[in-house]
Amino acid sequence: MSGEKKEGAPSSYFIGKKEDLIQAKRITTTIDGRDILVVFHQGIFYAMDQYCYHAGGPLVNGDIEEFNNKLCIVCPKHKYKISIAEGEGIYKATNPREKVPTARWYSKGIKQRVHKVSEVNGDIFVTLSEVPGWIESDYYQTEKGKEEMKKNLEEPDVLDDPDC
Repeated sequence: MSGEKKEGAPSSYFIGKKEDLIQAKRITTTIDGRDILVVFHQGIFYAMDQYCYHAGGPLVNGDIEEFNNKLCIVCPKHKYKISIAEGEGIYKATNPREKVPTARWYSKGIKQRVHKVSEVNGDIFVTLSEVPGWIESDYYQTEKGKEEMKKNLEEPDVLDDPDC
């Protein structure tokens, strides 16, 4: 699907009919040259950059799970966890300086650009994020990033190799 501009609102793009998107659960689209993933999960629509900030993995194939009370999409390439509402990268680790190291969840901060989804009379629209500054997923929206991502997807990944 390809986003079409909503009349009178230059930053809102028609994505599809609500009923169709609910049935599809996930779709990918391109808006102003930006590759976007739109997800319908537990009655809510979410939109984010389509490729994982870490290595450009296809988030459309990621599982959605809850970690640390946050609904996250798990990148299928390296299992990075990204909150679907905020784009926050989270990970579980221990602090070796603690007397009794206990695994807990930590934030990497906002790593994935998320976009606003709205509904008007059964039509779903996405408004691209206007958060200023660089967010790591922005890299895979550039030509250089897309070239690197393509190269990475063609080469076998050590983490994907069952013999390692």
